[in-house]
Amino acid sequence: MATMGVDGKDFYRAKVDFDETKAGVKGVLDSGVLKIPEIFVHPPENVSLGTLCDMNLKVPVIDFERVEEGGKRGEIVGEIKEAAANWGILQMVNHGIGSGVMEEMIEGIRRFHEQPPEVKMEWYSREHDQKVKYYSNGDLYVSKAVNWRDSISCHYADGVLDPNALPHAFSGAIKKYMEEMMKLKNTVAELLSEALGLETDYLTRIECMKTITLVCHYYPSCPEPNLTLGATKHSDPSFLTILLQDTIGGLQVLQKNQWVDVEPIKGALILNIGDLMQLITNDKFKSVQHRVRAARIGPRISAACFFYPSIANNYKPYGPIKKLLQETGPPIYRETSHKEYMAYYKEKGLDGTSSLPFFKLSVATGL
Repeated sequence: MATMGVDGKDFYRAKVDFDETKAGVKGVLDSGVLKIPEIFVHPPENVSLGTLCDMNLKVPVIDFERVEEGGKRGEIVGEIKEAAANWGILQMVNHGIGSGVMEEMIEGIRRFHEQPPEVKMEWYSREHDQKVKYYSNGDLYVSKAVNWRDSISCHYADGVLDPNALPHAFSGAIKKYMEEMMKLKNTVAELLSEALGLETDYLTRIECMKTITLVCHYYPSCPEPNLTLGATKHSDPSFLTILLQDTIGGLQVLQKNQWVDVEPIKGALILNIGDLMQLITNDKFKSVQHRVRAARIGPRISAACFFYPSIANNYKPYGPIKKLLQETGPPIYRETSHKEYMAYYKEKGLDGTSSLPFFKLSVATGL
């Protein structure tokens, strides 16, 4: 356990002290530590590489070039269907977002996190309703061990956020990136709908991906990477996540009980299926368990776009799509709203287990 040698009260107090600095993990590193504080130490089995990975296991890479052409589109849809069902993750190349836009986004995130602490502190918050906030570890007070990363999140309710609300350090970069991301999201929603055998506009019509939370992560270099993690094993509570990562690496996905590296590819974006997509597809598409390893090399920088329902549908119950039940069999999950799912996800924290089993009908009915 991460609390070995530290009683519960001292461990909690150490978290409070860390939180109150408002300097994040970068502040810990900048203080000159050679050993990581106790709150960052994870159980060895969580940090372990586990079973030696089969070198033949590679995250699927799908080329989106000429996606609007009939024959090529069908080929891409088929590849997405296979990747979403068997991996829950894929890398997209030639997706339409220019390399310059992506590179400026990465540099913008770096600029924000490498500002003087007193400048960043103005954005520090744990308030749920804060549309733009800087913080370290959203689950700080419920997690058993703290992750080695800092974050800034920007909430686009129904895809809208006042650009004046963004930090000056990278407001221009975010604006350009998110304009392009909105277009890509529409394309991806169509392709996923077709991969499910549904009408092209099905996922767009049910407004399950209209709201976006952009979370920009900064993983500082770590003096003891074998003791901690950048992100604990988890799956995403979203319908869909699209991730931009730099060239450092460290993201891993769990496939066939083995941790597989998601190797950085220049110009690529990573698409992964979220829990709620697995729920509405009745397990046809799989939400992928993933983690980020800490490293002596750093910082590692990434930007994750989490796609959620529109504001109007925040409390709307989503359940397995009826048309898919002919193929998948009886419903595996009960209906739930995004609001309810997120409440349970946050209460549980990133403990290395999926939230989905709680919503299975066998759990709800006691069968």
